[in-house]
Amino acid sequence: MSTKSKQLAGEKATEFIKDGMVLGLGTGSTVYWTIQKLGELVKGGLNIQGVPTSKQTEKLANQLDIPLLSLSDVNDIDLTIDGADEANSNLELIKGGGGALLREKMIASISRRLVIVVDQSKYVPELGHFPLPVEIVPFGWEITSKQIAALGCLPQLRREERDPVVTDNGNYIVDCHFNTISDAKQLDQALNMIPGVVENGLFVDMANELIIGRDDGTIDFLST
Repeated sequence: MSTKSKQLAGEKATEFIKDGMVLGLGTGSTVYWTIQKLGELVKGGLNIQGVPTSKQTEKLANQLDIPLLSLSDVNDIDLTIDGADEANSNLELIKGGGGALLREKMIASISRRLVIVVDQSKYVPELGHFPLPVEIVPFGWEITSKQIAALGCLPQLRREERDPVVTDNGNYIVDCHFNTISDAKQLDQALNMIPGVVENGLFVDMANELIIGRDDGTIDFLST
């Protein structure tokens, strides 16, 4: 993993952007480079509006003078560019390492096109080595966590020092260690049936393109 490979993938994704688009702006260390490049394009006259997936992304976009909309202002989004913690050849993803999975999935769900940018370390033969983030409500979180564990994982409440990490939406996150996930679609549905689960970090049948930046300076593309 290198900054170079992240920058390659992140900047390449801006080639999908056209004047007049409403863009979903993702969160993470690779899409950071997308947003930096987008700031340059806006400064050069590109006319777009962005919908940020996190407070972190909103802050960065404001620093770069990228015009923003709130999610409530739009019915659909032309293109969303986002990162992933893991991605496989079926364009199934694990997201949420940065804690923004709910907003990311809401924005992805109304996007006409979802482009994912990763470095080569995030492209894997099978999902699950990265712990799957699941956003849950604080009330009774221990019970919710036990029900999640029954699906075959070890869930751990995400903490910062001793305190639970709180998402932009006021919820907790449990990071679920499955080791391997053989059926992402089935697991996605099973998790979201548990009372107390708000959303999980599996993105299935959502991504259209995957851009993989490599340390040798090359870029790979996968598409549905």
